[in-house]
Amino acid sequence: MAAGADMIFPEGLAGEDEFAEFRTAVPDVPLLANMTEFGKTPLIPASRFAELGYALVIFPVTMMRAALKTLDDGYAELLATGTQAGLMDRLRTRKELYERIDYAGYDARETRWSEPIDG
Repeated sequence: MAAGADMIFPEGLAGEDEFAEFRTAVPDVPLLANMTEFGKTPLIPASRFAELGYALVIFPVTMMRAALKTLDDGYAELLATGTQAGLMDRLRTRKELYERIDYAGYDARETRWSEPIDG
């Protein structure tokens, strides 16, 4: 920490006991838990890490892996059936997309910023 680190990231711990031991070994330092799948660490909930005294839990590739699996499933469906009909219950609608990205707010800002400036 004296060298300027914000927190410590213990790598490759194999379970809650090891995370607890590490916390005990460095009691006054913020700790980060890296929850990546298919490694040494079992899947431990973020709430449990909070109980163990960890300041931050990251899931660095979870959503990428989920998205890639969804792409695989979608392409398999298209290849097998030639249509997206079997995917419709898993697709985000245009309305849902626009709400998620606040399209109305974006459109309002674009309109405001594209108005000529009176000089």
